Amino acid sequence: MKLVHILENKFLNFLSNMYIAVDFDGTCVTHRYPAIGEDIGAVPVLKELVSKGHDLILWTMRGGEELLDAIKWFQENEIPLFGIQTNPTQAKWTNSPKAYAQVYIDDAALGCPLINDHVDWIKVREWLVEKQVL
Repeated sequence: MKLVHILENKFLNFLSNMYIAVDFDGTCVTHRYPAIGEDIGAVPVLKELVSKGHDLILWTMRGGEELLDAIKWFQENEIPLFGIQTNPTQAKWTNSPKAYAQVYIDDAALGCPLINDHVDWIKVREWLVEKQVL
């Protein structure tokens, strides 16, 4: 019984501060590249993730001015980013260009719940609650 309790606590501590990589087009907003798409319900869930101590990493195909536009969207919505296209902590242990995260939220990811061609944030939030991330 004690070992199970210890393992559960370690797992819950792991969940308390996760790196979460988030795509932009089709994930945070509708697809309108190179413009910024319409709201699809990402803002409250992203804010809730941050309020629970998780670190968000913007992981997008956007570059140049279009990337700056996406960063501005996060700033305007008062959603802090821990990293942009990278996890700042991973340089200590890898030179891989892939951003390290425990969760990747991306409309192109296998299994990500969609409505038409964009992320279904109601379903994503349900999954995050079920997995005790939120």
